[in-house]
Amino acid sequence: MRLGALEAGGTKMVCAIGDETGKIYEQISIPTKTPEETVPEMIEYFKKAGVEALGIGCFGPIDPDKASETYGYITSTPKLAWANYNIVGTFEEALGCPVGFDTDVNGSVLGEATFGQAKGKKCVVYVTIGTGVGAGVIIEGRLLHGMLHPEAGHVMIQKRSDDHYQGKCPYHKNCLEGMTAGPAIEERWGKKGIELKDCEEVWDLEAYYIAQALTGYILTLSPDMIILGGGVMHQLQLFPMIRNYVTEMLNGYIKTKELQNMDQYIVPASLKDDQGIMGCLELARRALCEDV
Repeated sequence: MRLGALEAGGTKMVCAIGDETGKIYEQISIPTKTPEETVPEMIEYFKKAGVEALGIGCFGPIDPDKASETYGYITSTPKLAWANYNIVGTFEEALGCPVGFDTDVNGSVLGEATFGQAKGKKCVVYVTIGTGVGAGVIIEGRLLHGMLHPEAGHVMIQKRSDDHYQGKCPYHKNCLEGMTAGPAIEERWGKKGIELKDCEEVWDLEAYYIAQALTGYILTLSPDMIILGGGVMHQLQLFPMIRNYVTEMLNGYIKTKELQNMDQYIVPASLKDDQGIMGCLELARRALCEDV
């Protein structure tokens, strides 16, 4: 199969050509401007490649419900030029091929579950912590949707007594994104995270809040594995701190073999930052198989 993959982000659009094994033949990056500026260049790229299907992992919110009148739309995004934009319909019409569609973070968890370290797991949670915070969940091969899609980056966080920061999220203030995303780190501490690498107090607080959210996911979804990606999680010193806080917060309530081996339970992404593109290839494969 010759498949197209589009990881549609708020800053850049990563377009790639690959196959059903997850092999990536080539990829390019296009700055995210308006649809009128950005989409024709992407259409031209995939047309020249002659793809049989396209998979799109997209920033959101989106409508992933195939029974909905607005299926395939980017909906109430703060990126106003893209609000209520029919991205799936546009590519289907232009390319004349099936298009698979989901959130960008669901694309990442699908990539890990299909081609990476989560292969064979029953339930996996993938959390990306960067400019924003999002989470994707796959359960027995199926990506989790509901009335929309999980917005687990906006679960509420209980602030630690020594933290007087209000929170960055304009909707919830002290949600996970509002307390831990890159812009929150910069606003709270006055510097970007990359400039604070050696400041233990920064990452201790970050780990404490991330662990709160992960503890909630463990108690509600019971995942076999939790994968943490995104720019903030390139600070690898966070992982042992998060694992320790999760263990402390669970307080022995759950006893499983997975939780006895935290180093293999809460882990960094395994596919060299290609998990999103590889997940989009799988979305394309699934769309092509459904169309046959």
